[in-house]
Amino acid sequence: MLNQKHTLFVCTTCGGKWEDGKRVGESSGEKLLLQLQELAQDSELHNKFCIQGVECMSACSHSCVIALTGEGKSTYLFGDLPVDGSTSAILECATKYYAKTDGSLPWSERPEPLKKGILAKIPALNKWAQLTITCS
Repeated sequence: MLNQKHTLFVCTTCGGKWEDGKRVGESSGEKLLLQLQELAQDSELHNKFCIQGVECMSACSHSCVIALTGEGKSTYLFGDLPVDGSTSAILECATKYYAKTDGSLPWSERPEPLKKGILAKIPALNKWAQLTITCS
């Protein structure tokens, strides 16, 4: 499982300015995405993670928002991340996530900005399938 690509989603709508129902200028999420992509190019994550922008992650009151996901692993959703100063912590957390076969990220192992910013931990899909079989 560790040779598979993982995905770091970054909400590009987060922290945007809106006028007449249209986004104006670059959002904080877009800035965070660019910073993460640039920093990751020279890191060990370059060939392990796809860093991908998504239009909205429906956590608007917790801007900026990211998610870590990988096949067979729990998905983590983090919010309230500052654009400046959190990119290294996000990539450090992604490295730890990648190294765990189940994607487990205990609070004590997360970098500081990601300790307070947890919004959700979603069980791996294959674990849900096992629960359905067990509960039937």
